[in-house]
Amino acid sequence: MDLVEVLPRLHMFRFRIGQAYLWRDGTDLTLVDAGDIDAAAAIEDAIRTLGPDPAGIRRIVITHGHRDHFGAAQELADRYGAEIIAHALDAPVVRGEHPAPEPDLLDWELPLWEHGLTVPEAPPTRVDREVTGGEVLPFGGGARVVHAPGHTAGSIALHLPRHGVLFTGDAVASVERVMLGVFNVDRAGAAATFRRLAALAPRTVCFGHGDPLTENAAAAMEAAANGG
Repeated sequence: MDLVEVLPRLHMFRFRIGQAYLWRDGTDLTLVDAGDIDAAAAIEDAIRTLGPDPAGIRRIVITHGHRDHFGAAQELADRYGAEIIAHALDAPVVRGEHPAPEPDLLDWELPLWEHGLTVPEAPPTRVDREVTGGEVLPFGGGARVVHAPGHTAGSIALHLPRHGVLFTGDAVASVERVMLGVFNVDRAGAAATFRRLAALAPRTVCFGHGDPLTENAAAAMEAAANGG
């Protein structure tokens, strides 16, 4: 796993497939996604490398119910008493009550999908708080939950307006260029979500896959969302 500084209080954990983020408010820690089922030890070691105690993990926000995003969530939450947060529409998938819905794959996405399935299945994971969009979570000066359907029905983004930071989950990706995320259950809905996220004009954008944007982020998001 690679540890990447995005901002002084924001770091990215890059795994073999996918990534997660750590936001620090002093000793209070928030994880945005939690990698796959084998990621817990690497996340803990990385947090210690930065200085804080992993016991400071207060919450784990799951952007959507795919195995590479919540595999280690319950292990970490059980160890440190963290709250697990997910959208109400994806919570049954996270809890293992429903299977993840099949995406509407384009031909060029098929080999990427097969590669993604090499990530181990995530275990059934509790959800302590279900959100629907519009809630403000107590980190980063107030993190607004943005319902971001399309990739999955219950995908969410997180917007920290005080810091100009946007976490997109897999609604948007940055693989050589900023682009609509892949493996969508509703491609038209995903495109509409992309445009709504771009309209937030963030200064820093953190994706579920690909390098974060820290320069000219708003312009890059707007251009990509509108086909530029």
